[in-house]
Parts: sequence; C-alpha cells; structure tokens
Amino acid sequence: MVVDRTGFGDWMSQGLDAVGFSPRPEPVLHWSKMASGKKEPAPPTVCAAGVLLLTRESSPRFLLMRHPDRWDLPKGHCDEGEDFLTAAKRELVEETGIDAKVCEFDPDFQFDLHYPVTYRKQPDKTFQKHVRYFLAFLPQVVKIELTEHEMSRWWPWSPPHLIQSQTIDPLLAAVADHLSAKQSG
Repeated sequence: MVVDRTGFGDWMSQGLDAVGFSPRPEPVLHWSKMASGKKEPAPPTVCAAGVLLLTRESSPRFLLMRHPDRWDLPKGHCDEGEDFLTAAKRELVEETGIDAKVCEFDPDFQFDLHYPVTYRKQPDKTFQKHVRYFLAFLPQVVKIELTEHEMSRWWPWSPPHLIQSQTIDPLLAAVADHLSAKQSG
C-alpha cells in the first residue's frame, strides 16, 4: 500500500511522479506559472524518512518519541544521495539505538506526506517537506536509548488514534487500514 497525502489534505494512491515530487533527498526546484505567465520556482523540497515501529505482542504497541512540544516518530532528513529507506533505518538507530536488522520491515507499506515548513535557521524561507514513513515490526517492546528526544513511549495499538492530527493520526489510520486489509485478504 502506497499512500500519499499532500499538504492540502488530498489523499492519493498514486506514485510520487504523479504528484510532481522527486524521491531525491537533495532540494529540488519545481516550476509553476505565475498569472503573468512567467515561471516561478516552487519552494525547494526537503526530504525526510521515518519508521513506525509496531510490536507483534498479543497487545501490540507502537513507539513515539517526545520533542519538547510534540510527539513524533523516529525520523530525520535524508543525507545527500541517500534513499528514503536507508535514511529511515539510519535515523532509527541514531534516535532509538534499535538496529534495523532486528526489525521486520513491511515491503508493502509506505506512507508519504507533503507539507510546507520553515526552519529556525531560515525563518523567512518556506520549504516543501516530503516525509516517507515505513512500517516495521519488533517481537516485543525494547528499551530505547534516547539521544535526541526527552523521552519515548510505547503506545497501545488501539485505532483510531488521536495524538497529532497533522501527521501522526493520518499515518496511524493508514497503517490500521493496511493491517486490516492484510488480515482479510
């Protein structure tokens, strides 16, 4: 299942090429026409990747990491020349201490989000952020080595979840749909 959600709330099950985003991790300029007919560059794209970790216990749990102002998944920016999956696995070990080799990645699931973002270092510049999430399983809850977050928490898997409406809730809803389809199909 490939799910794509743009920053405008449109759900698509098309490939990224269909919505005009590049899977390359470096900023990419897209062009749009202004009313005058002149081309104007769209905001540069910043790529990031993350992992939703879900346990295979009888009462499954999933991992979220705590930033000072919000919950998030283990994720981060793609390094130059790095594909999304490699970046997601690197960020997983960097932020949790969990080696991706002990996880079982679901080859049939990825979830893409696109939204505008500004950064503290460049508050006057807007970027188009493209985040790709992967689904991975662990046999059970493991201890997290905190390196970049103030805390972590293993949340009970009991959809629907109402944690953060912009990014986390849509991802969790897509995972719930994906898992339900796999069980019934």
